[in-house]
Amino acid sequence: MSDAYVHFQTTPGQELADLPADAPLHDKLVAALRSIYDPELPVNIYDLGLIYELDIQGKDVNVVMTLTTPNCPVAGSMPARVESVLGQIPGIGKVSVRLTWDPPWNIERLSDEVKLTLGLL
Repeated sequence: MSDAYVHFQTTPGQELADLPADAPLHDKLVAALRSIYDPELPVNIYDLGLIYELDIQGKDVNVVMTLTTPNCPVAGSMPARVESVLGQIPGIGKVSVRLTWDPPWNIERLSDEVKLTLGLL
């Protein structure tokens, strides 16, 4: 797969810019996660259901996530990308991202909007 196909953004996109400055931190985190796209599907990692946990402890954030398959071409880099993007949100402290394969991802984790977009509904 060519690098040109990977849809990583280096900073949170319009989703975060559209939020008011006093938006809850959780909303800012979700907006930032929605700026990161899966390299093989035209869907962001949040709506794809790859984020299993988003735990906020003061200014620190712990993320538990998965990928669609252990053979994903970005398995080695996606957690670092998530950490980097979330760490760019003003006021964020330490960001910890843990990759898990349990439970395995499946299409039931997709939002209805994504299922519709992908022709699964």
